[in-house]
Amino acid sequence: MAVPKKKTSKSKTRSRRASAWKLQTPPRSICPRCGNAKTPHTVCGSCGWYKDRVVVDV
Repeated sequence: MAVPKKKTSKSKTRSRRASAWKLQTPPRSICPRCGNAKTPHTVCGSCGWYKDRVVVDV
């Protein structure tokens, strides 16, 4: 069986593992009532509407 010639350093191992930790931007959708950007399936923060009804008084 093949054996590595040199030990893999901690920084090399950690940088390889850290590539999977990249954060992505949250998805955005447009509020059909006011037109502001919001996250999908949540109440709009500017007008308080969700699925054609008022949920939060703003």
